[in-house]
Amino acid sequence: MTEQLQHLYARPLSGGTVPLMEPATQSVLADLTLATAADVNNSSSRAAVAQRSWAAAPFDQRAKVLRKAAELLSDRQALFNSWNVRECGSIKAKAAWELEASCEQLYLAAGLAAQPHGQIIPSAIPGRLNLWTRIPIGVVGVITPWNYPLLLAMRSIAPALALGNAVLLKPAIQGSVCGGLLLAELFKDAGLPDSVFQVLPGEAEAGEALVNDPNVHMISFTGSTAIGRRIGSVCGGLLKKVALELGGNNAFVVLQDADIEAAASHGAWGAFLHQGQICMQAGRHLVHASVADAYAQALTRHAEALLSGDPNVDQVHLGPLINAHQHQRVDALVQDSIAQGAVLQVGGSGPGLLYNATVLTGVSPDMPVFTDEVFGPVAPIMPFETDDELVALINSSPYGLAAGIHTADMARGMSIAARLNTGMVHINDQTVNAEYNVPFGGMGASGNGGRFGGSVNAEEFTQSQWVSVAATPAIYPF
Repeated sequence: MTEQLQHLYARPLSGGTVPLMEPATQSVLADLTLATAADVNNSSSRAAVAQRSWAAAPFDQRAKVLRKAAELLSDRQALFNSWNVRECGSIKAKAAWELEASCEQLYLAAGLAAQPHGQIIPSAIPGRLNLWTRIPIGVVGVITPWNYPLLLAMRSIAPALALGNAVLLKPAIQGSVCGGLLLAELFKDAGLPDSVFQVLPGEAEAGEALVNDPNVHMISFTGSTAIGRRIGSVCGGLLKKVALELGGNNAFVVLQDADIEAAASHGAWGAFLHQGQICMQAGRHLVHASVADAYAQALTRHAEALLSGDPNVDQVHLGPLINAHQHQRVDALVQDSIAQGAVLQVGGSGPGLLYNATVLTGVSPDMPVFTDEVFGPVAPIMPFETDDELVALINSSPYGLAAGIHTADMARGMSIAARLNTGMVHINDQTVNAEYNVPFGGMGASGNGGRFGGSVNAEEFTQSQWVSVAATPAIYPF
């Protein structure tokens, strides 16, 4: 018996239904109705009209709606968390953390609405006042993935709404309930006016329509680099603002003076959290040759202690991978690397969609577990000798999202960080880090320079306008 979702849709969609599967059991959770291009176009027209009134509302009214949404989200945590566990394979602790982080983002965005959004700039013309202000973009299209469906939606939705925009959300199929339809109900109950926020679950047709829609003035996309490139290309041709937060192949560095046990704990968390299905996953473990064996042994012990299973019924550390395609892809990368000489210390494929925490040694820079974003619970370990070699190995990847460096020498850690083509570097910490008052984003194939978080949200989800005011009209020569 599948759950009924129709009451969560603000308006009927016309794209037919697809089964929403539970990764752990491969049973059908619900029949999900999809949006077509026509549905996107109709929604964008309504959003464009609704946005004008929402932008004109006093900032304290917008902030009140966001605070109320945060309260309701906390009250409904059991519902959201249950869906996150069942439709996304999240363990219960991860789902609970994701919800709390989303509440935090709502409260931060509510405060953003009251912040100054402009400057008074001197004029060389007597009697003129120059005002440089930030105004809403209009309608923002948000396209989100399945791995952190609630959090990665909220980091765009909340500031966009706070700053007077309307939002059209196209969540991934997997994650469309906890990171989509339940949010539509949440914001409606929080008092958000009709059509200011709309959810359009869909596949490629809906996403392409959203990107191309003339009523949508910005796209905020979180997902793969390949799709991000396509979206960036289309938005560039349309002169449409775009924020791209893409993949990563993140380096976790252990220097010879590091605390090995602490580093192994951090390395395990960064590599195996949420089955490694995180853009910030510690995907390449670069360890000084003098401590590589000790680190591999410590990390293997951590991996051996992690249990895989159904997070809805068992107390486990790792749930299932999201689908069969991803499971096959992760295993192929591991097996191909083993065929090239990598040594499996622990882990490998499990039953169903489970994949056990995996540690590989004997890894070289040409192996697929080193060159590719694995997006699974795999920790390939590779030794290095010098800091120059280390920096070259890290920067050899086109990705540039996050890095972690473990060392007792802060100056050395800072010096290495300054040489990395990486948007975020954490010294004596792991790569999966986020503080929502701090700008977040990557370089290169990990993003287009846009940032989420804190004060930069005021820049990301607005556009600037120069208004000059003269007390009396100037007299021109003709």
